Amino acid sequence: MTTYEPSNPLIVQSDHTVLVEVDSPRYEAARNELVKFAELVKSPEHIHTYRITPLSIWNARAAGIPTGEMSDSLCRFSKYQVPEHVLVEIDDFASRFGRLRILPDSRGLVLSADTEPLAEEIACSKSAGGLLADRLSGTKFLIKSADRGKIKQALIKIGYPAEDLAGYIQGEQVRFSVLDVTRAGERFMFRPYQKQAADTFYAGGSERGGAGVIVLPCGAGKTIVGISCMVQLQTSTLILTTSVTAIRQWKAELIDKTDLSDDDIGEYSGAVKEIRQITITTYQIMTYRRDKEGAFPHLELFDNHNWGLIIYDEVHMLPAPVFQITAALQARRRLGLTATLVREDGKEEDVFALIGPKKVDVPWKEMEDQGWIAKARCFEIRMPLPEDLRMPYAVSDKRKKFRISSENPAKLQVVRRILALHKDKQVLLIGMYIDQLKGIASDFDIPLITGSTPQARRDDLFREFKEGTINILAVSKVANFAVDLPDASVAIQISGTFGSRQEEAQRLGRILRPKLGENQAHFYSLVTRDTVEQDFALKRQLFLCEQGYQYSIRTADAV
Repeated sequence: MTTYEPSNPLIVQSDHTVLVEVDSPRYEAARNELVKFAELVKSPEHIHTYRITPLSIWNARAAGIPTGEMSDSLCRFSKYQVPEHVLVEIDDFASRFGRLRILPDSRGLVLSADTEPLAEEIACSKSAGGLLADRLSGTKFLIKSADRGKIKQALIKIGYPAEDLAGYIQGEQVRFSVLDVTRAGERFMFRPYQKQAADTFYAGGSERGGAGVIVLPCGAGKTIVGISCMVQLQTSTLILTTSVTAIRQWKAELIDKTDLSDDDIGEYSGAVKEIRQITITTYQIMTYRRDKEGAFPHLELFDNHNWGLIIYDEVHMLPAPVFQITAALQARRRLGLTATLVREDGKEEDVFALIGPKKVDVPWKEMEDQGWIAKARCFEIRMPLPEDLRMPYAVSDKRKKFRISSENPAKLQVVRRILALHKDKQVLLIGMYIDQLKGIASDFDIPLITGSTPQARRDDLFREFKEGTINILAVSKVANFAVDLPDASVAIQISGTFGSRQEEAQRLGRILRPKLGENQAHFYSLVTRDTVEQDFALKRQLFLCEQGYQYSIRTADAV
């Protein structure tokens, strides 16, 4: 019989939300269990709120977490008795995973239900029923190969995610191996968690592997995990990423750490259109079209080669047209890589259905404790709005209010103090508004990278920053993703994209590469007090709180 202790931190409510008392001595242990199957909703100072959803349960089940472990965690850490129906519904959500299966058959693909009533419910569904072909028996239906992705999308929306066991085409074979000593002369081997993540995805080459998402902190080497998966599969691979800078970084890592040559790897971008056994492209070029009604001419790249694996780097950024084409690519293995599965458009269900469920999710603080990423101290620095801006702020709409508070000129002096505090460190100054960045970059005479910076200039500045020729670099949101700056140890966020949780994760991630010595990073977020910017900052912090980080809040005068 469960004993509920008053010192426990959880209060489980009948609406599937869970309140967590941050000051409890058992907070950290409870949070580490809860994040496996619940999602963080809000995180004010003393009480955090999580929500248990069908998708959070299905991701947990796909990651191999037993249903009983979820229920036991709630009961073990709950202050009061857990509502019985919540435990029953967790069991119900979990049991739905795998009740429908997509299987290979001599006649084609078969959707199989575990009971006739469930099969009948699917057949009568408006969204899924129209995608079924012939009914083979009381529990089995033929489906067209072209509809494999669409039916998975439809089924998850009606609450029954299908387990896809239909297998994959092998793709064109590519033979290559990992080097024991990189071309740069350093010893190389996969870290244990990188190898484990790749093994989980590969699943011995069986139909139970080959499609899913791996969630690892920025700086933990998601590119290396991708390479480990490629080595296991030995097949032609299409890699989609966020920028030309990311293309070059993927190519550099592949050449440095494997026996692939420059000629084996193609760049497919605005400037170059190479299609080779390993081809790297960007989401931007894939979704390019001349006008809003026109076709996407580059999407045919997906069909121009016999790909055995498609890697979606920063999968949380996947644009709608690529979702659509991915629905027709379910016979190819698909690997999603990301630091956070949070999507601002709410399409997490589509990632689950079309790319695959979350296979691995390693907590950031766990990686920090093991020394694989830098320790991070997070600060929110609050300052007042100057007198001359208070009236313009008061009469503006919410969007304009956000911009006025984000561009608060008082932030300039705070930046000056932080730079003086870390004068010997590699510092990234990150912002959303270009005019604000230009002003600060000019005042401090530091280089600036924005969306309009030519690629060659970007490459030069990133290289000089890595080499230490420059130690402060101002960047717009173009540097949010896939920029490898291993020595950056301080980030100053002067403005952000409203309440974007995933942007907060990416920006912190820019400084988390492991460092020699104290292995310490500092993340500062500058916020105008008592404005909408402060409200949005609270939403942005959700992700960091979910990972176990806590903000220290300071006034500008205290810096």
